[in-house]
Amino acid sequence: MIAMRPQAGQASVDLLAVLPAVLIVATAVFQLLAVGYAQVLAGDAAEAGALAVAGGADAASAAKRALPGWSRAHMRVEVQSGNVRVRLRPPSPIAEVAKRLEVEASAAVEAR
Repeated sequence: MIAMRPQAGQASVDLLAVLPAVLIVATAVFQLLAVGYAQVLAGDAAEAGALAVAGGADAASAAKRALPGWSRAHMRVEVQSGNVRVRLRPPSPIAEVAKRLEVEASAAVEAR
């Protein structure tokens, strides 16, 4: 008969082997959620800017007020004759990734 050896510590070794893959997947999921949320925020800010243009107010400041504080430093607003375009970088642990995943939204109002 063959004697079985105990496998004490095998679960720890397996966890260490799988942990990098789990961290990479978790980071990718976080990044996708951040991009989606940034897209929603950019759309809201563009609409707020367009409404400000319609009311005769400053579109850039209205767009900035529509965003939470953490995202205001990562946004750019362009206004051209009733069209407001907002570009926003999502949060990311890697700055180069955030630059490549920048989202854009626009909203327009008709001049009467």
